[in-house]
Amino acid sequence: MNTPAQQSQQGQPLKVGAVVITMGNRPQELRALLDSVAKQDGDRIEVVVVGNGAPVPDVPDGVRTIELPENLGIPGGRNVGIEAFGPGGTDVDILLFLDDDGLLAHTDTAELCRDAFAAAPDLGIVSFRIADPDTGVTQRRHVPRLRASDPMRSSRVTTFLGGANAVRTAVLKEVGGLPDAFFYAHEETDLAWRALDAGWMIDYRADMVLFHPTTAPSRHAVYHRMVARNRVWLARRNLPAVLVPVYLGVWLLLTLARRPSRPALKAWFGGFREGWTSPCGPRRPMKWRTVWRLTRLGRPPVI
Repeated sequence: MNTPAQQSQQGQPLKVGAVVITMGNRPQELRALLDSVAKQDGDRIEVVVVGNGAPVPDVPDGVRTIELPENLGIPGGRNVGIEAFGPGGTDVDILLFLDDDGLLAHTDTAELCRDAFAAAPDLGIVSFRIADPDTGVTQRRHVPRLRASDPMRSSRVTTFLGGANAVRTAVLKEVGGLPDAFFYAHEETDLAWRALDAGWMIDYRADMVLFHPTTAPSRHAVYHRMVARNRVWLARRNLPAVLVPVYLGVWLLLTLARRPSRPALKAWFGGFREGWTSPCGPRRPMKWRTVWRLTRLGRPPVI
């Protein structure tokens, strides 16, 4: 008799694929990640590596590659990878999205994903725990909830980690992919809010681990501008009108309270202005029942 990991509700095996985007500058790390995917228990995982405006380094036999002529950003590159698995990725049931300098710590991660999605038909997204490979420490910012002091506690959450997650492709088919124009920052929350509004759930799983070296997000030169611009876009696209100024006002105060450097603050305010003056894409405000659902899950959409 098949276990839940081996069959979908229709009795067919759950098919798992993986999307990895790369700038081509981490060939050894990419190979180690691909090897960790190949070692996963259960059926073989088909992998697509997208060169985001860069050549793809040598990869193992059987790994598909796509080389884009320009860097489309993180969401744009991942969306290309999604479509490599058919419209909305629906040639498979589950897609893993993994950073090219990450490494699946255990061989049972894919099977745990199959079990999780097979057992809960309303589960749309699973966020993995990111841990430093040397220390095993999980940074607080890598726990996608406000009460983040215990990274070993799994829970239902309202967003997920972009480079360490699994998505049921039915979610992508229903609500669409990541917002290309975001390029970097907050694209996961945009997808998460749309998924939650459509009735899907998101889990953070401490037992599904991606090793990833400890880094600071501000290492990206565009970090402060993109974070601010996309925060405004996120609100304009997804929140009921009355919550938009509340949400952005809270984040303005939080940013000032963190006392960023003068150059960082200048970049942040430049991005904040850009978020208001540039097109943000289609506006689809979430239902008030979704606002209440987010609140009950511990993260009302004003924080």
